[in-house]
Amino acid sequence: MLEITLEPGNNLTAFVYNFGLLPAKISTSFLELMEGNLAAMIIIFTSFLSLLTAVFLHSSFSQILGNLIFLWVFGRTIEKIIGCSHFILLYFSACLITGIIQVVAEPSLTIPLVGSNGPVAAILGAYIFKFPNVKIYSVLPLVIIFIPVEIPAFIYMFWWFIQQIFYSVGSLDIAGGVNPYSPSYWMDGAGLIFGAALISLFQRKG
Repeated sequence: MLEITLEPGNNLTAFVYNFGLLPAKISTSFLELMEGNLAAMIIIFTSFLSLLTAVFLHSSFSQILGNLIFLWVFGRTIEKIIGCSHFILLYFSACLITGIIQVVAEPSLTIPLVGSNGPVAAILGAYIFKFPNVKIYSVLPLVIIFIPVEIPAFIYMFWWFIQQIFYSVGSLDIAGGVNPYSPSYWMDGAGLIFGAALISLFQRKG
């Protein structure tokens, strides 16, 4: 598994901590605001921007490659169904919803969370809701032989969740690490539900 190594003190380390999602930073700022520290509003605003910026950062090459493949395979179909503007709304609203859930799930976490897992989960949820029984034509590599098979879409969804666990192992080598294996990974399940609910809403309006 490919891995980016960042030395302690490297500018890229600071970059990840500045633009990755830090639940402890947001929750601490809220507590300070409740105690009357109005300056905390600035930190809260900049921290909430990380809900969006964090999805454009990834902890390893395998994570970004995996998410891009799932986005390309499933995302283009959903975009054709609901249109470009609704697809953008689905993607970025999923960024916000799943990010907030991660903050609520682990408010004391001081390790940055990065990756587009939440939005991709929402797209998978929308796809499974729309095409629950569809099979995807795939190529199964078996040593040097490539076997064409049809795999149910829900198998890909299951495999995507398995990948999230492995991504917590192959990650950016920075002080403290990123994307620790924790219950927040399972909060991506909220992305599945959100994606299914939103595409259902789009269909009713359509």
